[in-house]
Amino acid sequence: MQREQRAEQHDDILLEACDDRGILRLTLNDVARRNALSEAMLARLRETLDRAAARESVRVIVLAAHGSAFCAGHDLREITAARQAPDRGRAYFGQLMARCSGVMQAIVNNPKPVIAEVTGVATAAGCQLVASCDLAYAGPQARFATPGVHIGLFCSTPMVALSRNVANKHAMEMLLTGDLITAERAAEIGLVNRVVPADELTSHVDGVARQVAAKSGLTLATGKKAFYRQREMPLAQAYEYAAGVMVENMLAHDAEEGINAFLDKRAPQWSNR
Repeated sequence: MQREQRAEQHDDILLEACDDRGILRLTLNDVARRNALSEAMLARLRETLDRAAARESVRVIVLAAHGSAFCAGHDLREITAARQAPDRGRAYFGQLMARCSGVMQAIVNNPKPVIAEVTGVATAAGCQLVASCDLAYAGPQARFATPGVHIGLFCSTPMVALSRNVANKHAMEMLLTGDLITAERAAEIGLVNRVVPADELTSHVDGVARQVAAKSGLTLATGKKAFYRQREMPLAQAYEYAAGVMVENMLAHDAEEGINAFLDKRAPQWSNR
């Protein structure tokens, strides 16, 4: 299988590889800083996600990481250094939260499905990163936490993604205690889809990515956008909105092709329109 490798330097903080099926693998590679969401990492993630959204050749995005930590959240050293400013860091903190929120929304709003492959610890904004992805699969050693309360900082922005993935009491338990939870517990409460043996995780994620990538790109983008929009609406409004989406989807070329292919008992030929 041929791969297009954009980032070849081992010390690059974000590695990119896209295979011939359109699966773009992004690997956090700032191991020394436990893949923290530093200013540099946030900038790279946002630029790469935006670029992938516009690339027709990209069908699915997989977000993985090197090292024992999937992502340790914000870089506390950068935060501490910002306190030296005359405003004690207020302006910087506002900009940092906006940048981080922008990355999370770039995942949710991306027309391409995004899958997290978690082998290590995901804490604070790192847990938020996992929760923001459309799908998430974890190895047995993965751990998750929103531990801000331990250092006097409630994980308010991670709370947004977390509370949209798990039930209120599960979210509040994580937010109020700050305790690490196991991969198995994360699967129980819906933070990840399932736990996969460590030596099978990458192949499992690749299998899911290939299955999704084989679908119509137009259909995937339509469905993903509709899913996140309708869940914030009252029931009647959600049905009205979803019905409109369904009508437009039915009129699309790929829907006609897919139905005809099903009736003809053949494989569909997608044109993404």
